[in-house]
Amino acid sequence: MPDLPAVVPEASLPERVTIYEVGPRDGLQNESTIVPLDVKAEFVERLIAAGLPIVEATSFVHPTWVPQLADAEELVARLPLDGPVPLPVLVPNERGLDRALAAGCTHVAIFGSATETFAKKNLNSSLDGQYAMFEPVVRRALDAGLDVRAYVSMCFGDPWEGQVPVGQVVDAGRRLLDLGATQLSLGDTIGVGTPGHVGALLDAFDGADVGVERLAMHFHDTYGQALANALAALRHGITTFDASAGGLGGCPYAESATGNLATEDLVWMLTGLGIGHGVDLDQLVATSTWMAGHLGRPSPSAVVRALGSVVD
Repeated sequence: MPDLPAVVPEASLPERVTIYEVGPRDGLQNESTIVPLDVKAEFVERLIAAGLPIVEATSFVHPTWVPQLADAEELVARLPLDGPVPLPVLVPNERGLDRALAAGCTHVAIFGSATETFAKKNLNSSLDGQYAMFEPVVRRALDAGLDVRAYVSMCFGDPWEGQVPVGQVVDAGRRLLDLGATQLSLGDTIGVGTPGHVGALLDAFDGADVGVERLAMHFHDTYGQALANALAALRHGITTFDASAGGLGGCPYAESATGNLATEDLVWMLTGLGIGHGVDLDQLVATSTWMAGHLGRPSPSAVVRALGSVVD
């Protein structure tokens, strides 16, 4: 079995992309079994060693809401925050920012919603109220010299509200960028997006004068569309993609949700298209196979399943 695909470039695609690794935060946060601190720290270190250019480490959310990430301070204290690879942390509010600042973090992210219902359930806020909540977080972070990323969730569908109008997503995204975020990650939180929908959303952002250089895509593979959607986004010029090693993660709001776009699956496709990414696939597969052993179940990534026994 080949360990790399044949390279057949597509001339219109970007020459290089950035993979924004979210496995240690978004991937692990839904795991019911608490992963030991030592394992989390090694996970991040192994991802860095595999060549991931950005690794989102954890979230400074209240431990009551996400027990898996209750050790955020302890984890960050063991990581190379001053190293060449940014290690962003999620900060849900000013208290989360206080903790991130005290820990010496240099990159933070906020997590907004494109829908009213999810804003209430996830943020305990109205759709409009979330911006007032985030404004001091972003302002204080920027004043302290931190980089701020913004996520907007439910961009393609909401389990309570159904299909989400494209214009509503663009409005939410622009308001988050207007707060001062340097990048906006568009999340298909329940994995219902399709390539045509991706194109329509990106066209709408372009029409609102938000260029692709300010956007990232965050796909879930609930309905098996994540790679197809990533290719559609590439064809629209997107060069930053969120992905999770081994396909870790999932959505608690949709049955049979199978987690985030697997980093290995994305790397395999990018390699075949001749697009640079800087990731060592063998090291990454070995890392995800190792983590799957700690979690006690096989990785959902197709590439990990195909290559795991070869490189582990």
